[in-house]
Amino acid sequence: MSNPLQGAQFVLAAHRVSQLPADRGAEVAFAGRSNAGKSSALNALTGHKGLARTSKTPGRTQQMVAFALPALVPAGGEPPPEVRLVDLPGYGYAKVPQELREHWRQEIDRYLHQRRSLHGVVLIADIRHPLKEFDRMMLDFCFVSGLPCHLLLTKADKLSRNQAAQALAVMRKSFPDGLHATAQVFSSTAGTGVDEARQAVAALLRQPREGVHQDREG
Repeated sequence: MSNPLQGAQFVLAAHRVSQLPADRGAEVAFAGRSNAGKSSALNALTGHKGLARTSKTPGRTQQMVAFALPALVPAGGEPPPEVRLVDLPGYGYAKVPQELREHWRQEIDRYLHQRRSLHGVVLIADIRHPLKEFDRMMLDFCFVSGLPCHLLLTKADKLSRNQAAQALAVMRKSFPDGLHATAQVFSSTAGTGVDEARQAVAALLRQPREGVHQDREG
């Protein structure tokens, strides 16, 4: 199966939303706790091992990092003229000053509420643990705003296939009615769910913006 996310290239790292690329086209944001495997997931999905920085020390992503993608092949409509992936700063684990944590809390909130080209969120969470406060807050935001969310339950290689399936079923049952979210098991190490996740991200990028997150000015 061809990879719709192949050819991703680093564009810039931004300390503020205002420094991101022009707010046009379509982009999908990757969010998650610093130790959930977000960078490894990005590298696996794009097929570019060195695209996102990975480290044995979680929390190295301390800026919003934008990656440009080649134009997507149309799927039932015209593709957006520009497509991007945005890696949001890892949350909740990095040993950073409280002032910087507060800065990123405000910038992520501003990004989610104001970014018109944002078509969806990929939330990264470790399948071995219950969702944390930040994860629940992100799902709540997607629910209230009508923003589609695709949940990657990472590190599935650490569990048996049956355990992973059970964890996925429990997660899906916990979603509130009306939440536009999908979920899957994933492992960047074993390659589990990589093709499925690539197609999910591409679908988010291709979907029309109309009808998504109508209240974005708050």
